[in-house]
Amino acid sequence: MTDFKFYFPIQVRYGDLDPQWHVNNAKFLTYIEQARFAYLVELQLWDGKSFMDLGLIIADVHVSYKAPIMLGQKVRVGVRVQKIGNKSLTYACQIEDETTHAVMAMAEIVGVSYNYHTHSPQPVPEDWRQKISQYEGLSLEQKLSGKC
Repeated sequence: MTDFKFYFPIQVRYGDLDPQWHVNNAKFLTYIEQARFAYLVELQLWDGKSFMDLGLIIADVHVSYKAPIMLGQKVRVGVRVQKIGNKSLTYACQIEDETTHAVMAMAEIVGVSYNYHTHSPQPVPEDWRQKISQYEGLSLEQKLSGKC
């Protein structure tokens, strides 16, 4: 599966640049984070207001940088959940040029379902499983094996 159903546009800002005049590698993670939050709001898994009610904490991040992003370049971030575990979600994310669709970076992120009030992991809520599976078109076998 290489297509994303959800894309989030990013405006590259002057403050995102490093001394080499391209987007600093740390900002790539910020772009992905913005898109991940927008994905949760889009699927009505989080209202976007209280971070104490977010329900996820990041456990692992892998980013593969493919090309620099320049000031003024129009980019977008594709986000999808590719695996739902007992207490975790594995996201695939891709930053790409909005016009040419050239890939600038790819990432895999593991988020753990988390209760910020009790400071403990929790099972992925059933309504999350249903909404994500329906949105992404995941079958039960794909959810369990992580194959997409």
